[in-house]
Amino acid sequence: MGAVYRARDLHFPNVTKVVAVKEMVNQARDPKLRQTILDNFEREANILATLNHPSIPRIYDYFTHQERSYLVIEYIPGKDLEAMVAEMDAFLPQEQVVMWAIELCDVLHYLHSHKPEPIIFRDMKPSNVMITLQNHVVLVDFGIAKIFRMGQKGTMIGTEGYSPPEQYRGEATQLADIYALGATLHHVLTRKDPRLEPPFTFEERSIRAINPSVSPEFETIINTCLSYAPEKRFPNAEKMKEALQGILHDQPTQRNRLDMASISGQAIGVKPLWTFTCEDEIRGSPALDKDMLLVGAYDTNLYAINAADGKFVWKYATEGGIVGKPAVYENIAYIGSEDHRLHAVSTRSGKVLWTYFTDGPIRSSVRIMEGHLFFGSDDNYLHAVNISSNRRVWKVEAPGPIRSTPYILNDLVYFGCEDGEVFCIDFRGDVKWRFKSKRAVTSSPIVDKGAVYFGSLDGTLYSVDAKSGWAMWRFRLGKGTISSPAKADNLVFIGSADGYIYCVDAATAREVWRFQTEYQVSGSPVVYRDSVYCGSADGYVYCLEYHTGRLRWKYQTGGPITGTPLVYNDILYIGSSDHVLYALIA
Repeated sequence: MGAVYRARDLHFPNVTKVVAVKEMVNQARDPKLRQTILDNFEREANILATLNHPSIPRIYDYFTHQERSYLVIEYIPGKDLEAMVAEMDAFLPQEQVVMWAIELCDVLHYLHSHKPEPIIFRDMKPSNVMITLQNHVVLVDFGIAKIFRMGQKGTMIGTEGYSPPEQYRGEATQLADIYALGATLHHVLTRKDPRLEPPFTFEERSIRAINPSVSPEFETIINTCLSYAPEKRFPNAEKMKEALQGILHDQPTQRNRLDMASISGQAIGVKPLWTFTCEDEIRGSPALDKDMLLVGAYDTNLYAINAADGKFVWKYATEGGIVGKPAVYENIAYIGSEDHRLHAVSTRSGKVLWTYFTDGPIRSSVRIMEGHLFFGSDDNYLHAVNISSNRRVWKVEAPGPIRSTPYILNDLVYFGCEDGEVFCIDFRGDVKWRFKSKRAVTSSPIVDKGAVYFGSLDGTLYSVDAKSGWAMWRFRLGKGTISSPAKADNLVFIGSADGYIYCVDAATAREVWRFQTEYQVSGSPVVYRDSVYCGSADGYVYCLEYHTGRLRWKYQTGGPITGTPLVYNDILYIGSSDHVLYALIA
């Protein structure tokens, strides 16, 4: 009775804005049934319009034409979990499933805590969980989601096999979503579709009997979710998330073994899995494309390296040093160079496909959004280039070189410049606001929960309102910074030329902790699980417990580190001025 289309929104003629258009064809003859179908569709539009969460697609429009109703929503590139399970020949790794489950708990907690009234999703199943290209989850299809009112019965609606017993009686509460998440995880880990089995018989299909690689702790969590009696399940998604996080913390991984073996904060036995040597300094950050690492060096080359063993795949030569991080989209890597050009390079062959010229060196990294490339140049312009046509759509002038990498959220672009100004512009290139600091902003901004965070050479970490550009707070560092901030659990992390890595409370602007390195911190931190990783000009990469700042381990390279670590699948990749790219167990 419907379909979903990938479409282009023509309200933005200068930008390729891709959206998903969900079509519902209402051919029911019974008037009451027709109205019920229409009400459900309108409910999805109304619910989505009130939600703002990274794991829920945004809604742009809703309309009805004759017998067809349409939702225009955010396009989510990726695959749904059901398709991923069907395409794989082996079981998905437990650690990966746990990470997705934690994100699903986050979005369920958001829905169940919705004000003024909670929202019950009512249709959690693998086909409604999208895995994005960045390996995050997005919950799709809110067609039968319902605002929850205590004591109110609903219709017997849901998906057989995933819905709990009480939902068949029209008594779905928040605990129904907990059950359905358990059923979804059972399906993903065992590859046994519950729709093909007798209802409520999960205990007859023991997870570990089918998939022995699953830990007893994870199986217990899922079985708790699948309890027939609602009161025996986790009382809410937050409690379930805590149990899942306990699995990650308790696993005897190599990371934990190193942590337990640490003496005086210096981990024993931290050795690279592999190293790869370039011809000059690695000042920027690596990027991952499937099983391949891409990294630029000051020897003018963009390198492609096998992520598993560090073996050389290919290199592409520009005519200037490379200091930015490659951006990858549909088998093409985009990298700027000090030769004044943006280069589009095939990740398969290492051959250049096209170049785009600016009037200055490109030291900013590229951001990709809505079919466009956004990056700054020392020519004092932020450039927007159409991926399909390879041509400039617009450029916005700043009063100084733009070495800050833009941050893009909700069709707005945020970036700083060497004159000290920070800009917010829309996708048409129109300036929404500008904020002036006292010195250069090389730091790349991040945006979270309505605030823009960035550092400045004036020795300040700023929090600025994302809509208006008004300063919310300022935190004084010991010296200036070119480090770009990272954020997790309402904590902001940034390095400074005073030699410290700082952790600041995002709500109060109070210092939580600071960690002293042996020289200025020009690198940028990154958060992975419960650790923050950051390189310093002293040549060390540091792993700190991010709530306390306690040193877990550090590893010394042969030169200053100015880039941002890349951490994926428990492996940390970092380049150094000693010409070497390192792969370390995170």
